[in-house]
Amino acid sequence: MKNQRPQHIRDAASEFERLMEIMDELRAKCPWDKKQTFESLRHLTIEETYELADSIIDDDKQGIKGELGDLLLHIVFYAKLGSETDDFSMKEVITTICEKLIHRHPHIYGDVEVQNEQDVKENWEKLKLKEGRSSVLESVPKSLPALVKATRIQDKAKAVGFDWENKDQVWEKVNEELAEFMNETVANQSPEKIEAEFGDLLFSLINYARFIDVNPENALERTNKKFIERFQYLESESAKDGKELGKMTLEEMDKYWDEAKKLEVG
Repeated sequence: MKNQRPQHIRDAASEFERLMEIMDELRAKCPWDKKQTFESLRHLTIEETYELADSIIDDDKQGIKGELGDLLLHIVFYAKLGSETDDFSMKEVITTICEKLIHRHPHIYGDVEVQNEQDVKENWEKLKLKEGRSSVLESVPKSLPALVKATRIQDKAKAVGFDWENKDQVWEKVNEELAEFMNETVANQSPEKIEAEFGDLLFSLINYARFIDVNPENALERTNKKFIERFQYLESESAKDGKELGKMTLEEMDKYWDEAKKLEVG
């Protein structure tokens, strides 16, 4: 049966086995690898995940390939640690995700019928509740960055039908929250109240982004990247002209900023 699998699966299985053998050897012989624990690897895994996210934003396919390899190494490393304490093995990790995918895709592996992507999401959340979760929001990681967390919260609420009917309603909510934020600011209310209203405004904007198929995290990161590129142009070009940022007027800096905008493609 194994030899009947597609060649790409056989090739990947062979290389995966090689990676596990390398992990065993490193864990046995490398001083650094010997010392690692779940806790010591955690922050490195988070860092690798963000590096992958950077490559995706940059549309760097070779970078994505490399970062996926780094993340795969971390998964193998965690499984190795689990096997050393007899808590779980790599086989059990893979078996668990295989069984979960089959269970949560009854429209593929069962007799459930779906019409679209939204049906799939709704079934997914219903199945998770049947598995013993008390809330559809329970699976949203507490340590997610707030912008990503807000998006996931809204996605999960939508999956069980708690959502606006159309984008016009959401835009009305954005304007309502903007007015409340401005009122608090003009009235010079407490910083806590202003912060609360600003949070509501951001949450409503993220909601609107969902309705127009914009990923707010990606959108903001691309804007961050654009700002960095323009600002670094300002720094380098003004330095070539013998100017110092702290001694330049805003009008002088705007000149370089506008030049940077004109040089952008697209």
